[in-house]
Amino acid sequence: MNKTLIVLAAVAALTVSASAPAKSTGPHARAAVAECKAERGKSRASREAFEALYHRFGRCVRDKAAEDKAQAKDALKNAAKECKAERKEDPAGFEERYGTNRNGKNAFGKCVSSKAKQRKAGYDRRDAQEAKDFRNAAKECAAERKDIGRKAFADKYGTNRNKRNAFGKCVSSKAHGEHYVDPFGK
Repeated sequence: MNKTLIVLAAVAALTVSASAPAKSTGPHARAAVAECKAERGKSRASREAFEALYHRFGRCVRDKAAEDKAQAKDALKNAAKECKAERKEDPAGFEERYGTNRNGKNAFGKCVSSKAKQRKAGYDRRDAQEAKDFRNAAKECAAERKDIGRKAFADKYGTNRNKRNAFGKCVSSKAHGEHYVDPFGK
């Protein structure tokens, strides 16, 4: 009887944990999914480059979500510093410029919010440009591989034992510049 209850409890616990979502779907994760879809693109070459870089879509989402979260934190931190400096220079003008309630006491929060949004929008524009550069580099590498042949392409770009990383190395060098050093050594 006790063994049956223990087995049933274990099965129930496994069922509940298996059905629970693995990760939250916060704003950073949602933004990361959109960014990864844009970077992956629709062409065969960009999808191949995406696979070479991330191996799976989930890894891209995890990396981009962490990057997005760090960018948001950085934007907020720097915005607060800028607003403190601006408020120190002209306290009355600061409250008049940013304050929206009757006594202007919400000026600091409004200032930080507006500056953080501007900074984050700049990060988002940069990320979109990087995704576009990645897709264009993938297309260039696919065309070059077709022109010179797979063996010559692998000899030119491949750096590991079997030179299977050639396509990814080509895309990285073209997307980031010829002297790009991959921080992960891939």
